[in-house]
Amino acid sequence: MPEFPYSRLRRWPDVEADNLQAHDVTDTLLVERALALDVPGHEIAVIGDEYGAVTLALTDAGRHGIRVHQDLATGRRALRRNAEELGLGGFASHELDAELLAGARLVLLQLPKSLAELEEIADAVARWAAPDAVLVAGGRVKHMTLGQNEVLGRSFAHVQAERAERKSRLVVASEPLPVPAARPYPVTAAHDGLILVAHGGAFAGARLDIGTRTLLEVLGLAALRQAQGPEAPGPADVIDLGCGTGALAVSWALAHPEDRVIATDRSAAAAASARATVAANGVDDRVTVTHDDAGSELPDASADVVLLNPPFHLGNSIHAGAATRLFEAAARLLRPGGELFTVFNSSLGYRAELTRIIGPTEQLHRTSKFTVTRSIRH
Repeated sequence: MPEFPYSRLRRWPDVEADNLQAHDVTDTLLVERALALDVPGHEIAVIGDEYGAVTLALTDAGRHGIRVHQDLATGRRALRRNAEELGLGGFASHELDAELLAGARLVLLQLPKSLAELEEIADAVARWAAPDAVLVAGGRVKHMTLGQNEVLGRSFAHVQAERAERKSRLVVASEPLPVPAARPYPVTAAHDGLILVAHGGAFAGARLDIGTRTLLEVLGLAALRQAQGPEAPGPADVIDLGCGTGALAVSWALAHPEDRVIATDRSAAAAASARATVAANGVDDRVTVTHDDAGSELPDASADVVLLNPPFHLGNSIHAGAATRLFEAAARLLRPGGELFTVFNSSLGYRAELTRIIGPTEQLHRTSKFTVTRSIRH
């Protein structure tokens, strides 16, 4: 059988750079293990396949009917594009649910960064996969912890870490344990009148992360939309770009009930969390949540205000491109004269880039840890 052409895979529409690849050794180890076990494709579920390397390599090897779940919209689009480029099909995309896992005897997993996300995934496999299901999870050794084994041990009777190969390692979990009636996620927490709901894969969980808290405080102190007399502006169109659990979108909607708010995130776990947060705070009538890549499905020049707490990681790599893509998206989405409010780690110094991409940018607040800026669209 010809070797699968991993080098032809692309990350697009995610950030591409010389030091960023669309596959890694963990992908190849997972594929090799699946082929050695000789499980038919319709009994295989793949979770966390970032750009389709595992799914497409197995499909190319004749394993048809594979079910795959990817959290990120960028990963889903990359999988479709890579499949088209290679002329491959015969797999189906799903959310993290019973349809993904029913009857699955082999589950292949690229280990997620957070233990909470791993806990939700492990519970889902134990809850919905076949009674004799085996979960084979892999990751780069430098990012793996004993805590991951402990989490897997809550859902499986046997968890065995294997020897490292080429700086990656597989962990095999077998014999799913009985699960409680209630799923462990989503979880809920209250924060001074704001209710946050979070699935395991949502950044910061049900906590109000310090960057978001800083931006909320500055938005409140700055009195950004004071209505004065008959010339007061009408309802505004507001976008929470990279919304996470929806804290910014819901807080804005509660403070400005006349405005129309869209919360969007490329993470399916974040989008599901934000929808639940919106419902929990009773603002369903004025906040819409979408699962999308950098607001790509939203019209150009459709927003008066964009709120942004950008990430500075791409997977396990620190890369400025994650924020730059969102700055460029904000520039596209804002109407002329529209405002972008951003919070970022002070050490990153994004102000010059914001001025170049968006327009005139002023610093509203700065501490040793976080900076809040306001940019006006050219």
